[in-house]
Amino acid sequence: MDTLEILRNLAIIIITAKAFGLIARKLKAPQVAGEIIAGLLIGPTLLNVVSTDDFLAGMAEIGVILLMFSAGLETDIDNLKKSGIKATILACSGVSIPLIFGTILFMCFYGFQAPGSTGFMQALFIGTILTATSVSITVQALKELGKISTDVGTTIMSAAIIDDVIGIVVLTAVLGLKDPNANLGAVCIKTVLFFALSLVLGIVIFKIMQKLDERWPHTRRIPIIGMTLAFILAYVADKYFGVADITGAYVAGIILSSLDDSEYIDRKMDINSYMIFGPIFFASVGLQTNLRTVDLTILAFSIAFVIVGLLGKVVGCGLVAKILGYTPSDSLKIGVGMMTRGEVALIVAQRGLKADIIDSRYFTAVILLIVISSVLTPIILKAIYAADEKSM
Repeated sequence: MDTLEILRNLAIIIITAKAFGLIARKLKAPQVAGEIIAGLLIGPTLLNVVSTDDFLAGMAEIGVILLMFSAGLETDIDNLKKSGIKATILACSGVSIPLIFGTILFMCFYGFQAPGSTGFMQALFIGTILTATSVSITVQALKELGKISTDVGTTIMSAAIIDDVIGIVVLTAVLGLKDPNANLGAVCIKTVLFFALSLVLGIVIFKIMQKLDERWPHTRRIPIIGMTLAFILAYVADKYFGVADITGAYVAGIILSSLDDSEYIDRKMDINSYMIFGPIFFASVGLQTNLRTVDLTILAFSIAFVIVGLLGKVVGCGLVAKILGYTPSDSLKIGVGMMTRGEVALIVAQRGLKADIIDSRYFTAVILLIVISSVLTPIILKAIYAADEKSM
C-alpha cells in the first residue's frame, strides 16, 4: 500500500469514527459503539472503501496498548487494598461464572471437545471474553442517582477493579495455552514470574518516577517516560514471558497509578488515544467484521451470547452478594451494575483474533453485548432504585 492510500484511509477512518462516536454519545450510548459502527460502514459490511492492512493493524495495536496503559493508570491502588474480602469474592465469581457459562455455550452450539483441542480452546476463549467488566456506564448511572458513594456503589467499583486484574490473568493464561506444546504448569509459572518481576521492578520504577515527578512536576517529559515504560513492559511481557503485551501495558499503568501526576499522564495519553489510535482500534473491529457473512447459526449464537453474558454477571455477582449478606435488592443492583461490557471485551476478542483462536465473525456477538448491556444497565438500575423508594 502506498503512502497516499494510507493517508486516505486514515482520513476516512478518523473522521467517520469520531462523527459516529459523537452521535452515539448524543444518544447516551458508549462512544466506542459509534466508532465500531463507523468501521462497519466503511468496511466490507457496507461501503467497503477501507480495508485492513499491516499498517492499520500496527496502529490498532498501539491503540490497544495505550488503552490498557490508561486503564492501569486509572486503577485506584488504595481502594483496591481497602476493598476487602467481599469485593474479592465477588470479583472471582464475576469472572469464573461467565467464563464457565461462555465456554459451555460455545460447545452447545459447536460440539463438546476434549481439553486441549482447537474447539475447546475456542470455547474457552469465548468464555474469557465474557469475564471482562466495564463499569463506566454504571458509574455514570450511579452518579446521576446520587448513589456512587453508597455501600453498593463502592462494592461495584472495588469488585470491578479486581475483576479486571483477574480477567487479565485469565486472558494471559488462555493465550499461553494456545501453543500446542504448552502446558498449564509452564504457563502458570511464566505468568507468576512475570508478575513477580513486575512487583519487584515496579517498586524500583515507582521510586525513580516519584523522584523525577518531584523534580519536574507537571511537565511533558513525565508522560513521555511513562509511555516508554508501557511499550517496554508490553515488549518484555510478550517476548520473554509469553504474556500478552497488553498485560505489560496494564501493569505499567498500575505501577504509575499512585504518582501525583498519574492523572496528568493519563490526560496526555488520552490526547493520542482520543485523536488517532483509539478511533483506529475501534474502527478496525468494524473493519474486520463482515456482517454479510453472518448466517442464522451465528445470529442465534450472538443472541444466546448476549443473554448468557448478561446473566453470567448477574448470577455470578448478584447471587454471591446475597450469600455474603447483602439484601436481595442490593444484590440485584450489584449483579446488574457488573454486567456492562466495553472496550476491554473488544480488546480480549481482538487478542483472540490475532492469535488465530477465534474468527472475526464472533465480533458480531461481542458488539451486540456491548451495545445492549450499555443500554440496559442504567435503565434497570434506575428501575430498581425507584422500586426501593416506592417501597419505603
